[in-house]
Amino acid sequence: MKGGTDIDIRRLNGVAEKRAQQLAKLGICTTEDLLGFFPRDYVDYSHPYPIASAPFDTKCVVRATILGKGGTVRVRGGRQLIKVTAGDDTAGLVLTYFNNPYAPQKLDIGGTYLFFGKVGGSFAVREMINPIMVTLPAAEAAPLAAVYPQTEGITSAFLSKCVRAAFAVSPDIEEPLPAFLLQKYRLCPRADALRMIHFPRSQDEVHAARRRLIFEELLALQLGLLLLRSRGAQRTGAPMKPVDPAPFWAALPFAPTGAQRRSVDEILSDMTQKAPMNRLLQGDVGSGKTLVAAAGIYAAAKNGYQSVLMAPTEILACQHANTLEPLLRPFGIRTVLLTGSVKGAAKKAALKAIREGEADLIVGTHAVLSDGVDFARLGFAVTDEQHRFGVRQRSLLAAKADHPHLLVMSATPIPRTLGLLMFGDLDISVLDELPPGRTPVKTYAVTGKKRADLYGFIRKQLDAGRQAYIVCPLIEEGESDMQAAATYYEEIAKPLLAPYRVGLMHGRLKAAEKSAVMDAFKAHELDVLVSTTVIEVGVDVPNANLIAIENAERYGLSALHQLRGRVGRGGGEAYCILISDHTTDAVRKRLSFLCHTNDGFEIARFDLETRGPGDFFGSRQHGLPTLRIADLMADSRVLYAAQEEALALTHDDPALQKPENAGLRRLAEALFSQDTALN
Repeated sequence: MKGGTDIDIRRLNGVAEKRAQQLAKLGICTTEDLLGFFPRDYVDYSHPYPIASAPFDTKCVVRATILGKGGTVRVRGGRQLIKVTAGDDTAGLVLTYFNNPYAPQKLDIGGTYLFFGKVGGSFAVREMINPIMVTLPAAEAAPLAAVYPQTEGITSAFLSKCVRAAFAVSPDIEEPLPAFLLQKYRLCPRADALRMIHFPRSQDEVHAARRRLIFEELLALQLGLLLLRSRGAQRTGAPMKPVDPAPFWAALPFAPTGAQRRSVDEILSDMTQKAPMNRLLQGDVGSGKTLVAAAGIYAAAKNGYQSVLMAPTEILACQHANTLEPLLRPFGIRTVLLTGSVKGAAKKAALKAIREGEADLIVGTHAVLSDGVDFARLGFAVTDEQHRFGVRQRSLLAAKADHPHLLVMSATPIPRTLGLLMFGDLDISVLDELPPGRTPVKTYAVTGKKRADLYGFIRKQLDAGRQAYIVCPLIEEGESDMQAAATYYEEIAKPLLAPYRVGLMHGRLKAAEKSAVMDAFKAHELDVLVSTTVIEVGVDVPNANLIAIENAERYGLSALHQLRGRVGRGGGEAYCILISDHTTDAVRKRLSFLCHTNDGFEIARFDLETRGPGDFFGSRQHGLPTLRIADLMADSRVLYAAQEEALALTHDDPALQKPENAGLRRLAEALFSQDTALN
């Protein structure tokens, strides 16, 4: 749509305040939001099943003639029930309506209609409960009915009605793509694509609309990332002189890996450039990313600059501070911890040290981004577990100083070629070696029937002086087949592991409570820690050599690999036990793959190919804007084409300031508006 023509959703007929609030839960506040809220599926009314051929327990469309109507019957719970008999030449069908007296009134005896729903009953008497009805003329006019993601009170039919109203008040839809791109890739105009995605007359129209909109979205993504990169490249970061890392390496009690040395060289080289560094350090579990960050902190301090390291949780921030402080103290580098739990006099002292330059390294959570945190001379910023921080957080961090050099670290392995596209605003360094002494964790998959044997094995490890984690997906009871951590702790772990000391950790504990539990576990005041995935990232207890994961089928392999990385950090044998009572071939194949490899990049590739991107590439994971229709894995070929075109466009017009590129710039700004402006 053209700028300025976006309309508040409440101005559409039929959208009162309550409806507007319900639509807002879906992210729909304006007509532009509505037209960009794409269907997730379609009901195809063009090929209805004969009743006798309709598959059981599967939603489908059948064609049936109404034969008779029954009266209203009240059933248990005060509900109203109405049965309607229907049929065709192949079989009979009973339509059962609960608490919906108006639907049967729309059906005429002798009339033929299409019904969409799940077929149940028996071969002798087929049944549909509360089916959706469509007349034959309506199905002919709109053979494919859109199915949208929904929320309480909002149906697909209501959304379709709203979309028609939005088209009526938005007759002029801007075409942001240049004509040469439409011609080169044989793409339909945007106005046609939007109408066909919402109201297609055939699967060919759906395909054409999706091709156009996927390309447009991925082009906007790549343009936005390139604009972010060019914005940084135009501004001077903290100017630094070259630093020889040899004294830093020499002070270590162990030899760094070749990958660590290579990554440090890349980072130190970037830090001497006029433009601020924007680099992603990607490494598998235990590959030594923190040591690489420490070398960058060392170089910044040698140049008289402060550094900041931001972690996603207080547990991880405290751990980083405890690791880095003794590593950097011999070089006179002073470390300060700043998290939400730091209060009163301690907080005032920390803020004063940061403001007056007495602190060389500030380690903290998102608290370092808050007002009142003023750096004396910030030159190097590190975010750990980059997938927990979006583009906006990176920009806020950069704004704390005159665009410091930025290093973002991630232990979530991503195939390199895809990473180059996903993190288009970042250069990439990869740690593809494990430090010496890290032995692969032995991994086994078992069913719940082996739990007694498992607990015997855990007791054997505890008797040898080691510690163990037990991971459960939920905090309290949810789905019946998932073990909740709190219930598991009370009803299974404590009784089966008595008299050993068992602790409980979950995300709803206050920060101080989490710290107390972790400190007790680290100090070996607890033998076993029952936890949710709050321990997934970075928690380091070298004496823990066993982790058991309940409902392992519920996790992606990359998440399981992250959890597995919590053990095997202190030398000796380490074990990961995957517990799952789901014994389908797909589950067995996935868990077996994990049992036979410790290579996080191979695991990520397998996970993406077999399970799909899912949450692995959700916005919460990679920090990129939320994509409405494109899929970074399934649409990888389009992604490559979009990047190629984005590079060509920004090479010719780096800031997309030319009039003919104004629509493209608005596209990119709209996509990134949730995270950061591209100005």
